Amino acid sequence: MIPTLEQKTQCYVLCCWFTKLYLPINIVRMDERTGNVFILAGEENIIEIYPNGKWRYIG
Repeated sequence: MIPTLEQKTQCYVLCCWFTKLYLPINIVRMDERTGNVFILAGEENIIEIYPNGKWRYIG
């Protein structure tokens, strides 16, 4: 499964924000069931990016 253009763009923007805060990007992974992209930054910051590019902070 390939991320959408909106997911790729949003992933790039969010990764830039996290690294601006000196947080390492530990995992970027796509959920094959839902098509959502997950980013784990630092030890506890999880972001979910939906196929339309919208995102939410999980924790």
